Amino acid sequence: MQNSQLLEIAKDFGSPVYVYDANIIEAQYKRLTSAFNTVKQLKINYAVKALSNISVLKFMKQLGAGLDTVSIQEVHLGLAAGYKAKDIIFTPNGVSLLEIETVAKLGCQINIDNLSILEQFGTKHPETPVCIRINPHVMAGGNTNISVGHIDSKFGISIHQIPHILRIVENTKMNINGIHMHTGSDILDIDVFLYASEILFETAKNFKNLQFIDFGSGFKVPYKTGDIETNIEELGQKLSQRFNEFCKEYGKPLTLAFEPGKFLVSEAGQFLVNVNAVKQTTSTVFAQVDSGFNHLIRPMLYGSQHEIRNISNPEGRERFYSVVGYICETDTFANNRRITEINEGDILAFSNAGAYCYSMASNYNSRYRPAEVLVYNGQAHLIRKRETFEDIINNQVEIELTPKDKKKLVTK
Repeated sequence: MQNSQLLEIAKDFGSPVYVYDANIIEAQYKRLTSAFNTVKQLKINYAVKALSNISVLKFMKQLGAGLDTVSIQEVHLGLAAGYKAKDIIFTPNGVSLLEIETVAKLGCQINIDNLSILEQFGTKHPETPVCIRINPHVMAGGNTNISVGHIDSKFGISIHQIPHILRIVENTKMNINGIHMHTGSDILDIDVFLYASEILFETAKNFKNLQFIDFGSGFKVPYKTGDIETNIEELGQKLSQRFNEFCKEYGKPLTLAFEPGKFLVSEAGQFLVNVNAVKQTTSTVFAQVDSGFNHLIRPMLYGSQHEIRNISNPEGRERFYSVVGYICETDTFANNRRITEINEGDILAFSNAGAYCYSMASNYNSRYRPAEVLVYNGQAHLIRKRETFEDIINNQVEIELTPKDKKKLVTK
């Protein structure tokens, strides 16, 4: 998407606005499948939580993806988008047994990461195929909040608790058809990933009726020019070879599954904002924009760096700015960032806004959530309307309360 087109989108649909390039999503999907093309049975389950717009889900389905879901609401979104239940895996954490049972009745693949829930579910539904999420105790990920495979993580069943798992499976006679792990997001060192994979292979040997092994995802994408990323091609070559060897050892072909989210959609997204004011203080020049962490929380939550470009003045002289939002708390997008000269009314574009941006947006300060636009082969399509005041108050219930000790104010 060229600057001219992004400026046209900001003009046509207003700002702030999320814009996604479907061609980049498709290229990323093909890049991943090509990296593992020597594996006979490969399954890519798109992580809905990254970007859950139903038009994006439908596009993923056309590419051939299944879905990775973490809530029953995401499951229903997938079904509404036309996915068959068998192509949806449900990997929740800390949800009720009732929610898991409800999703199982729909026919989705269940993934359980809790010994107690595993035993309860296996006792009541021994015939239902279940995948088990293992915690390999491997520290991986770009931030403590997105590192989910270490020993103190709430996710997964510890590899040290394998005997407990086997006891539950033996006692309930439940059907274990998959083994799963997810170590974290922004994984750069593929050797760490391969090390965790060996733990998963060793665990898989305990189960004789597996149909798939799910290696999660968390591949790092570049956030700025020259940034490093996961070498998917090298990982594909090494893991594919090892996976094919394991299938021979196991005695039957298995499906290799991944559940990428950020890898598929992050680089496809641009978030466009308008500069409300340029404010000079004693030490800083602030570019104040018509958004905040209510629309893009990742810089404040994870310390993530999104490249910011002034697409209204791309050839201007570079100066240093702190780009901040309009929320009544500190909501800094960038500190002392080199950006081409900014004037009030300019449009700034935040890169890597496809993953965990709209899906983590809120109505904090009673602000509206922005519109979403999907660009495919150069054509811009509105895929979510900008919210209005009616959306803010739609589910609120007004009641009238009169305090018991209400006193009349007396003006002297």
